[in-house]
Amino acid sequence: MGKIAAAVGVSTATVSNALSGKGRVSADLVDTIRKVADELGYVPSQAGRALRTGRSGVLGLVLPDIANPLFPQIAQAMEAAASQAGYGVLIADSRGDVTTQTQAINRLIERGVDGMIIVPRRGTRIADIDCPVAVVDTPSTPGNTVSADHWGGGRQIVEHLGALGHKRLLLIGYDPASNVQNDRIGGMKSALMPDMSAETIWLKNLEQTQGAGCAMGLTGRVQQGFTAFAAVSDLHALRALTELQQAGIRVPEQVSVTGFDDLIFAPVITPALTTIHMNMATIADIAVAALARAIDATITTKPGDKTRKTGGTIVVAETSEVPMELVVRQSSGLPSILLSSQSEGTSVL
Repeated sequence: MGKIAAAVGVSTATVSNALSGKGRVSADLVDTIRKVADELGYVPSQAGRALRTGRSGVLGLVLPDIANPLFPQIAQAMEAAASQAGYGVLIADSRGDVTTQTQAINRLIERGVDGMIIVPRRGTRIADIDCPVAVVDTPSTPGNTVSADHWGGGRQIVEHLGALGHKRLLLIGYDPASNVQNDRIGGMKSALMPDMSAETIWLKNLEQTQGAGCAMGLTGRVQQGFTAFAAVSDLHALRALTELQQAGIRVPEQVSVTGFDDLIFAPVITPALTTIHMNMATIADIAVAALARAIDATITTKPGDKTRKTGGTIVVAETSEVPMELVVRQSSGLPSILLSSQSEGTSVL
């Protein structure tokens, strides 16, 4: 700050007040000081600010598995929302394990984060976390702060397939212990019309007996009369699409395949994947805003000594569910029986 003070001809205290928004400094002088600071490439000392305010200006973000392409997209949205609110972000990866997640949370607490956003693994103990926490999971999860309406997304998929004329659906989940996946499957089942039926397979259970990456037996399902395969994730939809195509079953001419999450590859695979889009930017904005309000409720008694009004509690957002959006692409179409009838000029009642 000394260089800025010398360049402007003021005291370092005045520079500090101008950059922090404190003290009585005229608006014109604040503009001058900030302009000079930018020209000199001044970067505020995070450590110094932490000592003055009792806050680190950093949020922790705990993700279940960064190897899954959904979670880097969530991380990007959260970082953008946090940056807009004046916070940096430290990211930790649970790597699919609740013990690893607990260790990651503890490390973030040790680094003095002001608050935390957690996409939780099953068994997470929020009460043991010594800072405000925003939980991003699914509305059915107790204490959920904000999330996509996964149930509603599931309904949209089956309503779409039903409108096309599909009667027999296979619902493809991965982990039966996942609240998100159960809500998506539940939403799908809730949208079944009386003349429709669905069965559910859980790939984690299948892989426990047949090995990771095993075939799902979809060729046999097609022979049984299933015409649509609705997965809880684009990753599993891609796995289904690959298995069907390798068996010579054409999508969407013979069967339809749908996914969830609208991952980066969904529009570019062949055929492009019909899926459900999650508005991650809105979810991130809501989560960060709720967390920032809780952090602002922190009482600072003296530098480095914080007494939190909401420490260790889950923060509440004004909006807890964000609608999902159906994105129709080429992987879903009319059932083959309807296509055959149309090509023959007949009608099916």
